[in-house]
Amino acid sequence: MTAPLRVLVTGAAGQIGYSIVIRIADGTVFGKDQPVQLVLLDVPQCSNVLEGVVFELQDCALPTLHSVEAVTEEKPAFTGIDYAFLVGAMPRREGMERKDLLAANVKIFKSQGKALAEYAKPTTKVIVVGNPANTNAFIAAKYAAGKIPAKNFSAMTRLDHNRALAQLALKTGTTIGDVKNVIIWGNHSGTQFPDVTHATVKKNGTETDAYSAVGDNAFLQGPFIATVQKRGGVIIEKRKLSSAMSAAKAACDHIHDWHFGTKAGEHVSMAVPSDGSYGIPQGLIFSFPVTIEGGEWKIVQGLSFDDFAKGKIAATTKELEEERDDALKACDDANI
Repeated sequence: MTAPLRVLVTGAAGQIGYSIVIRIADGTVFGKDQPVQLVLLDVPQCSNVLEGVVFELQDCALPTLHSVEAVTEEKPAFTGIDYAFLVGAMPRREGMERKDLLAANVKIFKSQGKALAEYAKPTTKVIVVGNPANTNAFIAAKYAAGKIPAKNFSAMTRLDHNRALAQLALKTGTTIGDVKNVIIWGNHSGTQFPDVTHATVKKNGTETDAYSAVGDNAFLQGPFIATVQKRGGVIIEKRKLSSAMSAAKAACDHIHDWHFGTKAGEHVSMAVPSDGSYGIPQGLIFSFPVTIEGGEWKIVQGLSFDDFAKGKIAATTKELEEERDDALKACDDANI
């Protein structure tokens, strides 16, 4: 019998968490032969909601769900976990300054970084979904250092990656399976750079580069980028709620590929600690194209950039450096 994986989802009473837990529990993420122990964490005032989610998961009667528990404290949540989906974060509220949002999230992710260091396995792999995801992941990794290596921390840009795939498929009249190797560079924010320079599209049995398949450079350097960057806001405007279903699916794609590996000849987008590749400052949590084998990601090397791409990457790097510095200052100011 395969030993169960212990998987934590924070913010599990929220919309994204609710959509994530069923995919973990039913074998979509870790496979139909891999039992899981699900741990659901949220704030104490959500304890009744968490209990309802536990009841629903029990009622799903899933062979892969070994156990499920709801907790409202960090120690039982983080103890012995193999994977962590850090979804819960302070959302930006009306009238809130950006520095206030960063300060609030610094407290959450510093505390969770310390809890990971104290209670989790040293092999734990972490995805941060709660925004600002890149900087929240940077803070969590900083305070888990010494126990859990920085390479085990990542932030989610897979939703942006999936959005880019979908837009290319729609534009070329193909399906998602015909499009591969888009790249999201940088921050999960409005400065991210969705790049199709190295992407391919298979159409009528022939694989070609994305620029040739689309045949509209102005679209790919304008409306396409804007659509991917702003898609979340558009969905909120339409639904009056965030893009929970697609975000949950992307988080599960991210961890599935980290667990099982990427397909030969394909890469995916993950925000991971920079090793200096492409001139990105060391340690910055930055979205790169990666391949994954044996549970270890590697940044794809040797890709070339034109001046347009260089400008976009410089802008998102600058924003991430500023966010990182503001978050570190918030740590110092609050003495937390």
